[in-house]
Amino acid sequence: MVARNFRSKRGELDVVLIHGTVLVVCEVKARASNAFGFAAEAVTPAKQVKVRRATFDFVEHLRAHDAALHARIRSTRFDVATITGVQLEVLPNAF
Repeated sequence: MVARNFRSKRGELDVVLIHGTVLVVCEVKARASNAFGFAAEAVTPAKQVKVRRATFDFVEHLRAHDAALHARIRSTRFDVATITGVQLEVLPNAF
């Protein structure tokens, strides 16, 4: 894990990881149950835009503060992790 709860003026990133040369940005959503909708449904198109903008800010932050790690990144992947009750599901390449 490279970062958790990274904040910029344009948004927040819940979890940021490096997997080889891939920067993995994971949006985490939790619900007690699916009674009022699925957790993944909370990652709306507008939320996706905010996450992408915050990711740009994170990459710029990384370039300024950890050039070696920044140089390893070749691509970016956006995952969604949902927690419903005690059930965890990870949706790779969610958006």
